[in-house]
Amino acid sequence: MSDQRTATAGDAPQAAPAAPDPAEPVAIVAMSALYPRARGIGELWRLLRADAPASGAGAGPAPRSLGDIEVDVARFGIPPAQAASMARLQLLVIEAARQCLDDASGPGGLSGRTDVVVGTCLGLDRQYANALRVDGARYARDLAGALADGPWQEAGADAGAAERELNDVLVRRLGASPHDRVGEMASTIPARVASAFRLRGRTLAVESADATSYWALAHAVDSLRAGLADAVLVVVGQRDEGRFARRALAAKGLAPGPDAAADTPVLAEGLGALLLKRRSTARRDGDRVYASVLDCALRHEGRPGTFRYSLSAGHRRAAAEAAHRTAGVAPGSVGLVECAGHGTAAVGLAEREALAALHAGAPRASVALGSVRDRLGHTFANAGLAGVTKAALALHHRTVPPASTGAGPTAGPFRVPRTAEPWEPTADGTPRRAAVLGASLTGTVCHVLLEEDVPASAGAQAQAGTAQGRTAQARTAQARAPHAVGAPLVVPPGDRLSDEGAAAPRDGAPSFVRGAGEPVAIVGFGGRFADSPDADAFWRTMLSGRDRIGPLPAESFDRDLYHAPGALARGRSYTDLGAPVPVPSAPPGGLRVPPHRYAAMDAAQRLGLDVAAEMFARYGRPPHTLRGVGTVAVGSNLGLSRERGLHTGLCLDDLEADVRSLTALGALGPDEFEALTKLVRDRFGEPGPVDLPTTWDGCVASGIAALVGNEHRLDAVPVAVEAACASSLAALDVAVGRLRSGAADYAVAGGVELPCNARDMVLCSSLGLLSHSRITPFDAAADGFTPGDGCALFLLKRLADARRDGDQVFCVLRAVGASNDAKSLIAPDADGQARAVRQAFAQVEFGPDDVDYLEAHGTGTRLGDRVEIAAAAQVYGTGRRGTPLHIGSVKSFLGHTFAAAGAAGLLRTLQALRRATLPPSVNLSELSPDLALDAVPARVATEPLPWPARPGRPRRAAVSAFGTGGINYHLLIEEGTDATR
Repeated sequence: MSDQRTATAGDAPQAAPAAPDPAEPVAIVAMSALYPRARGIGELWRLLRADAPASGAGAGPAPRSLGDIEVDVARFGIPPAQAASMARLQLLVIEAARQCLDDASGPGGLSGRTDVVVGTCLGLDRQYANALRVDGARYARDLAGALADGPWQEAGADAGAAERELNDVLVRRLGASPHDRVGEMASTIPARVASAFRLRGRTLAVESADATSYWALAHAVDSLRAGLADAVLVVVGQRDEGRFARRALAAKGLAPGPDAAADTPVLAEGLGALLLKRRSTARRDGDRVYASVLDCALRHEGRPGTFRYSLSAGHRRAAAEAAHRTAGVAPGSVGLVECAGHGTAAVGLAEREALAALHAGAPRASVALGSVRDRLGHTFANAGLAGVTKAALALHHRTVPPASTGAGPTAGPFRVPRTAEPWEPTADGTPRRAAVLGASLTGTVCHVLLEEDVPASAGAQAQAGTAQGRTAQARTAQARAPHAVGAPLVVPPGDRLSDEGAAAPRDGAPSFVRGAGEPVAIVGFGGRFADSPDADAFWRTMLSGRDRIGPLPAESFDRDLYHAPGALARGRSYTDLGAPVPVPSAPPGGLRVPPHRYAAMDAAQRLGLDVAAEMFARYGRPPHTLRGVGTVAVGSNLGLSRERGLHTGLCLDDLEADVRSLTALGALGPDEFEALTKLVRDRFGEPGPVDLPTTWDGCVASGIAALVGNEHRLDAVPVAVEAACASSLAALDVAVGRLRSGAADYAVAGGVELPCNARDMVLCSSLGLLSHSRITPFDAAADGFTPGDGCALFLLKRLADARRDGDQVFCVLRAVGASNDAKSLIAPDADGQARAVRQAFAQVEFGPDDVDYLEAHGTGTRLGDRVEIAAAAQVYGTGRRGTPLHIGSVKSFLGHTFAAAGAAGLLRTLQALRRATLPPSVNLSELSPDLALDAVPARVATEPLPWPARPGRPRRAAVSAFGTGGINYHLLIEEGTDATR
């Protein structure tokens, strides 16, 4: 890496850049590829342009794994003590990021804010290993119990020695480190990339089944067009890890199984990376541009029931038409279509019908078809990025790659090249263009439009730049207009892109274009936390003067096995306190979810469904009355507890092999081992069936969001977002970006997590993160946090649309700022937090002295609290006059709810605005002397206070959330005015 590419922009305040064109093309300036058959972009292109295989199964036997790739962790500054706890995918993503950044050729390098967005799906190897080790302690105890109760002691078996030895064997085989909780998190992956290359923009991980790549790309495009980032590094990877994924996907007919058809797609491994900039930025920086993304359109078919691919040709055509309208180009200009290539007849038929309708009337054989899966297999989360990479390489090399005969329709305008073909220039001189199609198992369909890079002369660039704003407004307004599915797509005459990507202006075109700072209204909300079954009970808790923290129930925390009071012991927690929430036992009223499906759901999915029902009820109208296209973005841990438990069940034979290796049981014979392990298996219990079509649904993190949309029949694209303890605000940021770009007309956003379980207690204790008593933010005795369960969700619309629809506006989101420290993965950084705060204020017309209340992250550690107040002082302490800034933290009442923490803070602040009451903190005995509150000035209230209105402006507040990995988010909100209430 050169010094240019590791520039640390953002250390000093910078002037806000001019608002970029919201429909400006996004340039792909660098790429990388790590696949079993292609270890680099050059190898991938050689593989893609080789003659096509005879079928879609690939060209003969090929390696399936990326396990042999060596990554030198030392070159990335990773201490050996942390490397052992890192997920293998984390190392591979860092290597893919390095190759991508090294591929960037422009002399301008990375001179501004660079976001890192990572996509993946299902569990990581370290998640499985940590869960198996913690659950294995229970298995070891069951082994000791079986030995004590049976005849084996007569044969010389020592029950206590066997239990101790088995736990030692599991530690050696599975690994154990104080850093395990950090190393297993999906959000640590982008954070580690940001740290390795000193990239200080947004960092988050996303998952939307096999639409994950498209989600990551769409979010990157939103951020670039909104001016929130100058570059975005997108890395999406999929590994075939553990035993769960293939079994669960096979049960849905999506991976080879005993009854699978011959053409069933194979789950394959693969990683790819894209470095993206606005095209104008790339040209200013002198970058080599592979291709430009004109648009990435997502649509969803919300159908109740088991997750399955959409069979709707209409939804696919609607996504394609939306992309073409936003880009301002006609379907006839597309010369290459990268098909999804799912391999199932019904899905393939829907794709073919959509393509036939979209390209009706195109000249015969003018559209080449292909699918990257004929070379790489189905790389699931990575599938979309693999397709985009292939299309970008084809445009860059001006070569149409060959494809297998099963790539798509071969009649009328379509052809399937069997050998590589030169991609001839278009007859009318327009740039070459390609489309990439995708679909998700949860019901999402995707359409990406790409265009070759045609450098313009200086004069042409200047002329295009003069008209760019007006013409982009016209295209954006046209793209947002309602368009009936199946209606002909009309691109007005003359609306053809110039070399700079701007269309010629049209007389009478609308001049309105939505900016990055457009207000977003909260028109519905719901929440469930400890002892608070709904959002109103939650507010009563805030006024009660006492926390809801206490001993965890035995069913979630086995004290005999996992509790070691006051001691830092391996495999134990030194505290048993938390703020748990009971898991719902039945679906909310009005939803018809069969018992077998509900039983297969993860606890977080059940809780999310309940809170969504409350949110829609508070909205006051049935969900199906929501108009247009929606988004459901839920902050969550991307590895759900149910998946980890089921994976452990699939590994019982490994545990039994470990038992057979114990020296304490060396006197037992084969028959005795067989009888013993069978008895232990019966004691331990099976965690549940894996080979059912509903099993996968209940284990995928984006299933939380998909259930909310599907069960309410919403055209709302689901995604799970992980940004450690800032996940909720990251999900809100994603949703707000979709609304402001016009890609969504409404959104559901928030977060959910249930960390009051033995696994999280043990792993957090091993790093000393938990309080020995209870969480006390800002107190002199603060010594860590206490975990709490919870969920809060919010229904969002653009403020103008909420007013149009006559909605009650509970409060208004004005800005979301975000940054990464690019330093320590654990220790907080005041400068990094302050950057997120400054970015939020750069989006609004008011200043820090206009904010009355700050809902702090408040982790309850002296260092964390001190750094947070110091960061606040950097921004809020610059010229504040009059009343002090009031500061509080919801965690003092309900503990740290991890991915739901930011949502809990927003819910508390929203309720405070509605009640004109400044909320208190609880259990504050003595303010920490480390806090520089006078530098703001600020105060921490210990009782509710009236929140007086200031003349001429609404009440305003801020919400902070910070996550492991140096992830920082800051939200600015204000009350709804009388006219909007």
